[in-house]
Amino acid sequence: MHGSCKETQNENGDGVIVMSKSSLFNKDFVLDTGINFVVYLIYYLLMVIIAVVAKEQLNASLSEAGLASGIFILGTLIARLQLGKEIELYGRKKALYFGIIFYLVTTLMYFYIPSLAVMFAVRFLNGMAYGVISTATNTIIASCIPEERRGEGINYYGLSTSLAAAIGPFLGMLLMLVANFSVIIITCVALILLCVVGCFALTIKEMDLTHEQRKQMKKYTLDNYVESRVMVISCIGFLMGFAYSSVLSFLAAYTREINLVDAGTFFFVVYAVIITVTRPVTGVIFDRKGENYVLYPCYLFLAAGLFLLSVTGSSATLLLSGALVGLGYGTFMSNGQAVCIKLTLPHRISVALSTYFVALDLGIGVGPYVLGSLRDFMPFEQLYAVAGGIAVICFILYFLFYGRKAGRRPITEETINTD
Repeated sequence: MHGSCKETQNENGDGVIVMSKSSLFNKDFVLDTGINFVVYLIYYLLMVIIAVVAKEQLNASLSEAGLASGIFILGTLIARLQLGKEIELYGRKKALYFGIIFYLVTTLMYFYIPSLAVMFAVRFLNGMAYGVISTATNTIIASCIPEERRGEGINYYGLSTSLAAAIGPFLGMLLMLVANFSVIIITCVALILLCVVGCFALTIKEMDLTHEQRKQMKKYTLDNYVESRVMVISCIGFLMGFAYSSVLSFLAAYTREINLVDAGTFFFVVYAVIITVTRPVTGVIFDRKGENYVLYPCYLFLAAGLFLLSVTGSSATLLLSGALVGLGYGTFMSNGQAVCIKLTLPHRISVALSTYFVALDLGIGVGPYVLGSLRDFMPFEQLYAVAGGIAVICFILYFLFYGRKAGRRPITEETINTD
């Protein structure tokens, strides 16, 4: 850990040297978390309005408008897979600087979208830029958190993503009502410029790779793109994202069908509030008790929330479902990241996080297509019951392949070689 993250020695009144608790909210932690918040905020802000822009300004069909939103994720996945391998070779600082400048340039490109083809290209490149910078911030944060407070720190950091997911769509829809697309892009550019300043103020600890490590990571092998030690938690993450995608994709249509549209608008507000309140607590539990005490309940909460959603008939049960889904998927997302960091050697953290977040994104991306095809054969109620069943499967898989042998000992070169 670099200076701001170390424990400090102080002398008490008896002349005895005591160790003070490591600082979590140091300058670099706050800056990296703030940059991550803005990056995700812009992502969610544009995601909710880009389909409308495509339809209204470029006369796109519904499927074309959907592609304008979805092609962004394709760019993100490609960037994350590649950068997970490259970031430690070329440096975290270079990756962060390149990512934020790339994000700025591709956001400026929204000013010129004369056709759908150009919009698709801009969205793809903007997605790649987002993938680069989010991978960089996710990797850098690991060196800003004291090891003994890893779960707590990752959960606070994860709040930046959760709050962005709640504020971004709201801000995007609000700006669409009071301003045009150009004003929205100007707002985004101004926010990114603040991030540029933050990036240059951030102290970044680089990995000191050995010659052998550097030689190995330059090879184009599967091992350099996928971290095998986090495959279990990543596969579970794929299924969790798959189950959660049923909420993202079909909640609006479902609430219209059961005449709970007003309550549906507050579903994600409840989701965000629950995460904001509980994440710091779950982080402390992760550090003191271990991941099992946090992750087992995650799967059960998500399953309960989805099963409740399948039988809801009132506003109260719908909002309770939102709270349970938040406790389930929202808590899993950041604590799964903490598990990846725990299981991986420092120079492999970027590959591990790339593996994990690609799996999450794939689950959220694939889920709507598969579940949407099932919608032709079953009502929404049964669809959400199926999604709840997938969350139960996650519980079983976690128990069989990880939970039974999860330990609290730190991961080192020695423990990895003896496993």
